[in-house]
Amino acid sequence: MKTDKKRIAVVKKERCNPRACGDLCIKLCPVNRMGKECIVKDEKGKAAIDEMLCTGCGICSNRCPFNAISIINLPKELQQEPIHQYGQNGFHLYNLPTPFFGKVTGILGRNGIGKTTAIKILAGLLKPNLGRIDEEAGYEALLQHFKGTEAQIFFEKLKKGEVKVSYKPQKVELIAQQYKGKVRALLSNIDEKGKLDEYAKALGIDAILSRNISDISGGELQRVAIAATLLKDANLYILDEPSSYLDVKQRLRTAKFIRSLLSPQVGIMVVEHDLVVLDYLADMINILYGEAGVYGVVSIPKTVREGINVYLSGYLREDNVRFRDHELKFYSRPSLMSKSSESLIEWTSLKKQLGDFSMESDEGKITKKAMIGVLGENGIGKTTFMKLLAGELEPDEGEINEEIKIAYKPQYIEIEKDMLVALFLKEAIKKYSNQLIKPFGIDSLKERMLSELSGGELQRVMITHTLSKDADVFLFDEPSAYLDVEQRLMVAKTISTIMEIIGKSCVVVDHDLLFLDAISSYLMVFQGKPAKFGKIKGPLEMEEGMGLFLKDLGITFRRDKDSKRPRANKEGSQLDTSQKSKGIYFYS
Repeated sequence: MKTDKKRIAVVKKERCNPRACGDLCIKLCPVNRMGKECIVKDEKGKAAIDEMLCTGCGICSNRCPFNAISIINLPKELQQEPIHQYGQNGFHLYNLPTPFFGKVTGILGRNGIGKTTAIKILAGLLKPNLGRIDEEAGYEALLQHFKGTEAQIFFEKLKKGEVKVSYKPQKVELIAQQYKGKVRALLSNIDEKGKLDEYAKALGIDAILSRNISDISGGELQRVAIAATLLKDANLYILDEPSSYLDVKQRLRTAKFIRSLLSPQVGIMVVEHDLVVLDYLADMINILYGEAGVYGVVSIPKTVREGINVYLSGYLREDNVRFRDHELKFYSRPSLMSKSSESLIEWTSLKKQLGDFSMESDEGKITKKAMIGVLGENGIGKTTFMKLLAGELEPDEGEINEEIKIAYKPQYIEIEKDMLVALFLKEAIKKYSNQLIKPFGIDSLKERMLSELSGGELQRVMITHTLSKDADVFLFDEPSAYLDVEQRLMVAKTISTIMEIIGKSCVVVDHDLLFLDAISSYLMVFQGKPAKFGKIKGPLEMEEGMGLFLKDLGITFRRDKDSKRPRANKEGSQLDTSQKSKGIYFYS
């Protein structure tokens, strides 16, 4: 249905602070000054904007000291009602991704762009309102809205009960709050296929079936949630960020198992930020673009290779839409900083025992200007080693020779004392305004308290805080957690740039192979048995380290001929077989 609506006005209520600004937007609005009520206070005293009266002048959004207001002049194609709008001046979603039976459809986009909203609508968990904020749209209204499209066919089947959806939410940690008791009991109550033991073994959770839900780790809880979703007798499975909390091996193993459930009658939809996993898992891609927290637009579906490459390019040719002002680039080889033989940290053969777990390492060193990635399964000693380097743990045998300053961002971020972001990042704002504050989007967070931040916002703040320290070696444990694709690649580029500028070294633990490929010149590989024993290999040259790790997984990689991003070869494909016969697991 067409409308004469030309723009959308979004007020981020959590940022709006009328007491501090003195109702600045209300006072400055030209329409208000003409005697009309374009910007007023809502029932909670926050700004509320009448989109029909708004002229799109941008004064309120430009002058708001808390970046709480966004005024978007809509392109002609979007001057219609959205699929869903969250209340007055709330987020707008345009279009929906398309499920395909017999295929895995990936959904790719920034955080806050509407991915979860879209799949909740498809799962029947959220009733869309077609922009009418006081009423839900019925099936007839949806069918009329999507007339002549694949979505119309989907909603017709959904209306007739021909589509049964099983949905895995993003926040799997809520499961432990809602369910008590043993893992097996939870999955047994859900198991509609009678395949609990088969699925548990395939997902690597067979050993924890007798444990309490409250006692399992984040990665184990994620795989339990995936098992619970897939054990339902459905024909459309929707999984929101299934790789979160999983290590590389678990991610690829899980992706392989999810694909194995496809049939001509079964469709799967996946929201995912790990491009290696998404590429390995999906057949088709729907791109979401727009402005985070303001509006999101769903593109037409594309093949997985084309979709990811288009997303990296930032340009949708068929719609003539540039949704990012720069291309996300990869290179055939990681960019090497000038090599140095000067050692910053050296260690002898190390041993460390923590309960039933033991870790050991041959002698090694970190030289000046080295960018070192760290790969390995969960529970194999990566964080233990980082704590040894940071001086938070002492080795039981061997010694670490370091007379330098260390800056360390731990895996689990704990706020010791709540304070304003601006105060917490005082040094970073002073030293790296252009290099960190602007690219990390910190400006819009400065007037908020640390405790108010989302996981991704807090991650960016902590990375910024760590980089602003006066140190010789910087340690980052899982810096890509909670970040979307763009943020991950921006973080990789920024860390590399800062290290180049100051001539320092960096060690990064992460599970996103694409992220590590973008940031690392060298690799340390952890091998062993999770929760029992870990052995460190390296630092090694990038190609050698990746080859060692991927050979253990039995997976080969190539580089995309256009974007140069690393891509996992399909198991048993001609390229996979050829590379394995030559012993080439990572194509540099």
